[in-house]
This record gives sequence, structure tokens and C-alpha cells, in this order.
Amino acid sequence: MSKRNSLYHSLLDKSLNSMLSAIELYNKPNFSYREEVFAILSVNAWELLLKAFIFKKSKYNTRSIYELVPKKKKDGTNSTRLMVAKNRAGNPKTISVVAALEELLKSGELPRNVKLNLEALIELRDNAIHFTNTSNSFGKQIQELGFACIKNYIEITKKWDFGIQFDKYNFYLMPLAYVEKGTMAKAVLTSEEENYAALLQDKLKETEDSSFDIAITIDVQLKKGNSIDGLGMHYDPNGVAVTLSEEDIRKRYPWTHQDLVDNAKERYTDIKFNSTFYEHLREVKSNSKLYHERKLDPKNSKSPIKPFYSTNVWQILDKYYHKKYFITP
Repeated sequence: MSKRNSLYHSLLDKSLNSMLSAIELYNKPNFSYREEVFAILSVNAWELLLKAFIFKKSKYNTRSIYELVPKKKKDGTNSTRLMVAKNRAGNPKTISVVAALEELLKSGELPRNVKLNLEALIELRDNAIHFTNTSNSFGKQIQELGFACIKNYIEITKKWDFGIQFDKYNFYLMPLAYVEKGTMAKAVLTSEEENYAALLQDKLKETEDSSFDIAITIDVQLKKGNSIDGLGMHYDPNGVAVTLSEEDIRKRYPWTHQDLVDNAKERYTDIKFNSTFYEHLREVKSNSKLYHERKLDPKNSKSPIKPFYSTNVWQILDKYYHKKYFITP
């Protein structure tokens, strides 16, 4: 792999891992800084993704993602020639996420709704890094921005043909958290928060008809009732047993043994399906969340058994094998 191609893959790999980290930290049950951390990491993920696209579009010309400034003449005036700007450590400075957004918006390659969604998250990120967000008055609003951010991220990687295989990860939208209705109305907002609220409203007014979103509305209603639709239940002498439908089980354990083997070939550089592999597979089978056996004829005690696996088997196998890049050049 060439050095330039290695940089491209590194940008994509870091972008994906940054977004996964944003989701994981947001989903922690007791984490008071979740909105700010999500904004910081998700914006970082987008910045790396945008640079990867610009870099690839330029046929891997590194100057395409470097910040260029006029070269100084001997008399101190600016030359028409451009040079790569350097940071305090003397290393090349890359373009900012804002510059990348503007460049791709002008070229027509980035939907406007994506830019508006990211600008709202960038504002939250900048407040978190450079000042402070004094309260959690915007929990629901930030979550709505987060839903749109992740959806847009998945859609744009498909649109730009990065080849990231999201089914190899637990890359799901953030679970809904219960947010009390009227939180915004009850909150006492600081002047900074009032400014941010106004910015969010302005962004939403600029929305365009698109498959990309600025924010995705969350409306959770909790209802009392005795309905347990979707679960089949029967009484057992030793207690109450819950019976899942065949469809539910297949959703939880979608892979056959051959599916697991085929996906493992795609995922790892050094996997061999030998005795060592089957030792690791025994570890997978010992975890009921990852492995399920189904009788081909449930009413026959001597019926052959067919194994099924969860797509989360990687949490075991990743410990023993080296992953490939899940992206195409």
C-alpha cells in the first residue's frame, strides 16, 4: 500500500472509530458530559471523513487537505505563491472542518442540510472546548441533532462510495432516552444558551427537501396499559417463561456457520479455519448472547441441531485476529 493510500485509509479508519466512540460515550448510563463529548467526537469524525473525500478526489494530492497561505517576500509583503502553513510544532496544518464544508458545498458534493447540522454541532463543540456549557438545557435538542448526524454520516459514506460496511459494527442510532416534556420551558437559560437556542432555530429554518437531515424529531410517549404485543407468554410450573417468535430469534442470531466463516474471511487478514479457530469458537458458543442452537424439528428430541450466531461475535474473535480495512481504495 502506497504512503498516500495509507493516509487515505488512516483518515477513514480514524473517522469511523471517532464516530463509534461518540456513540459509545453518549450511550453511557451515567455520563453528565455526554452532549459535549458527542459533539466533539462526531465533528472530528466528520472532519476526517470530509478530508478523506477531498484527498481521494484530488487523486491523493496531500496539498488538497493542507492549509495554504501566501509566501512572504523579502520585504514582508505577500507573494502570489502559496505555501503550506505550519503549526506550532512545525508540522503542516490541514484545512479546518469549516473550510472543508465550504469547499464541498460550493462544488455541489455536500448537501446543505449536512452542513447546517454540523454547524450546530460545531457551535456546541466550540463552547465545550473554549468556554463551557453551563447546564443540560438542550438534552433533547442535542439528541435530535445527534440522530441526524449519524444518519447523515451513514448516508454520505454510501453516496461517496467509501465502502464502509456498517453491518460489521454495532453502528446503530443512539437509543432514545426519556426526556421530560417541557424541559426547555422549565429551564432557566443563560444568555449563551439563549444564543445557542436561537442558532438552532435559524438552522432549522434553512432546511431543504433532502434525504439528509438537520435534526430528527424525537417524540416519546409513555402509556399505561396491559398490552404486551409481540411477546408470546405461557405459564411454566417453575415460573413465567417468555417465548420469542422464530422471527425474533433469527433477528438476534442472523448468521449461520457459513455466514460467520464468510464474514470472518472479509474481516481478518490472518484467519485460518483450523483447530485454533474452533477453540475460539467454543468461547463464542459459551456466550448465550452470541450463540443459539435450534432444532430442525423442535418436537423431536433427536432432531439435528443447527447453530446460529449473533453479528456481535467480533467482540470475541477480534481478540485473536487482525482486522483488515473495511473500505475500498
